[in-house]
Amino acid sequence: MVTVDVQLHQDRAEHDLPQPRLVIGGKDVTDASGGHYEHRNPATGLVQARIPLAGPTEVDRAVAAARQAFEVWGTMRPAERRRLLTRFAQLLRDHIPDFAAICPLENGVCIGGWAENVGPHVAEWTEYYAGWADKIEGMVGAAYSPHENVEYTIAEPYGVIGHIITWNSPALSLAMKVPPSLAAGNTVVIKPAESTPFSALLFADLAREAGIPEGVINVVTGLGDAGEALVSHPGVDKISFTGGPVTARRIMATAAQSLKPVVFELGGKSANLLFADTDLDTVVPYCAAFAMSNTGQGCALPTRLLVERSIYEEVVQRVAGVVAHLPIGDPLDPTTYIGPLVNAAARDRVQGVIDKAVEGGAGRLVHGGERIASDGYFVTPTVFADVDNRSDLAQQEIFGPVLAITPFDTEDEAVALANDTEYGLSAYIQSRDIGRVNRLVPRLKAGTVYVNPGPNPITSPATPFGGVGISGFGREGGKAGLDEFINVKGVGISRA
Repeated sequence: MVTVDVQLHQDRAEHDLPQPRLVIGGKDVTDASGGHYEHRNPATGLVQARIPLAGPTEVDRAVAAARQAFEVWGTMRPAERRRLLTRFAQLLRDHIPDFAAICPLENGVCIGGWAENVGPHVAEWTEYYAGWADKIEGMVGAAYSPHENVEYTIAEPYGVIGHIITWNSPALSLAMKVPPSLAAGNTVVIKPAESTPFSALLFADLAREAGIPEGVINVVTGLGDAGEALVSHPGVDKISFTGGPVTARRIMATAAQSLKPVVFELGGKSANLLFADTDLDTVVPYCAAFAMSNTGQGCALPTRLLVERSIYEEVVQRVAGVVAHLPIGDPLDPTTYIGPLVNAAARDRVQGVIDKAVEGGAGRLVHGGERIASDGYFVTPTVFADVDNRSDLAQQEIFGPVLAITPFDTEDEAVALANDTEYGLSAYIQSRDIGRVNRLVPRLKAGTVYVNPGPNPITSPATPFGGVGISGFGREGGKAGLDEFINVKGVGISRA
């Protein structure tokens, strides 16, 4: 049984959540054509807000506002864009506690873990890309000669970018997408999930306070029809989406009608290769706890643990012991590590995966599996050993606190197991043998490979992040993330 302080959640919701609304052309819109969504607190199951939903009408207005604002923002001196984005980053930094306060109420993120890191990452990503705003360059294609043409390139913004952001970490998703778009000179229309609009509203409010012109950032929370309207709108020049492959395929099919470019950061089923030469006292707690971060609701979390057979049974026992001691409970309690899932559907789906795996013998249950009695959306953190690599436990992104452990005997087998999935977002290696690391990194089918324990590197703004296979294409982070929102124009001038 999980006990939650219902009154505290109600009081915090009234105090900490921004007013539900859309933001179009710098104006707040509370009466929208898409109706309303009843937002339920993930920890209590109680309705705590009514969210106005955009329909195609509001999306059309937002795109028009963004196109009008592009005439100002896209032609602004880059140094001025840098100055405004730097001011925006500082305001985001000043409001770090506000992002942390929103997280437990918006999607159940624990205040003492993931939530307290969200605000700093949002500020850091914005500050990083603010620095790029006046450093975007073209290049000359030929040396000067009085007998030859002059050829050069111009780095231009696309125009209006449609950003469809994820619900599991909406503030971070905003930070990975919007600042590079703005630094390149684009304007944006953001569609948050109906269940997680509040981070985007705080983000837009602070941009307005920073002096970013009206219409540069628009927020149209909505359902599938709003997303469809955004993707198909002729006034939108590119789409950036974070979510799952099923929705991505629908977006890609719609965008294909006008050959609109897209960038996708999709799901993952990341393998974590643990070799016998590691320090188990350090590595096992990291591997066990990191897989359960944000209650397992993370696309790049290492949810498949592949363990060298000579240490396999010891690692399984140690992992089960670590997970058994991860505190489950109220996300407003700073000591809680495992909070609720985002909604009732997610809870039922994840519990169904666990039940099916137990009944079907997909793996040996070593911890968890039981249902939690609660009005909120809680699932017991669960660990399976001896997992069949062809089972759903190993092949499907569960997006909940479920870890699958499988043994291997050789490097070749470890790589084969790791790559035996349609996904390819991230991979992890735990080894002190640098020769082994250098051998394995190029062989792993993943957009990013992380080696040995340390701070979560996924959210570093300087590191390109993205996938291969059904984990998507394109990159967020670093210069590669900026280039996603730049269109290169070639110019040739004849000397004749």
